[in-house]
Parts: sequence; C-alpha cells; structure tokens
Amino acid sequence: MPAPKQRWSDLSPGRRTGILAAGVVQIALLVAALVDLRRRPADEVNGDKRLWAALSFVNYVGPIAYFAFGRRR
Repeated sequence: MPAPKQRWSDLSPGRRTGILAAGVVQIALLVAALVDLRRRPADEVNGDKRLWAALSFVNYVGPIAYFAFGRRR
C-alpha cells in the first residue's frame, strides 16, 4: 500500500532543506552544462551540441553525462 501523500507544510525543516538543496544542485548543473555548451566550439564536443543540450534537461544524469562524456579534452 503506498504511503499517503504529504504536503509541503507537513515536511520537517530538514526534509524541506534537503529538497531545496537538491533542486539548487540540479539547476546549477543544468545551467553550467548549457553555458559550457554555448561557449564551447562544436569541434570540442563529442556529438551534436543540440542533442547534448536536450539531454541536459534529464535530471542530474544529463548534465553529469555531458561533463563526463560530451566534452573533448
């Protein structure tokens, strides 16, 4: 049986902080990946820049995959 849904006001301050921190990290990764893609020449990117930009919107995995595999060194 699934747990009952909780409202934001029902969460403890620690859980609220954790959720907000995770959101900030996700947005920071997304922005960093998109800025890097925008500034980096196409010949320094493995694959199509548009594809990497689209994949960057996949939570956590997209930006991390871009930084790990999308940039040529």
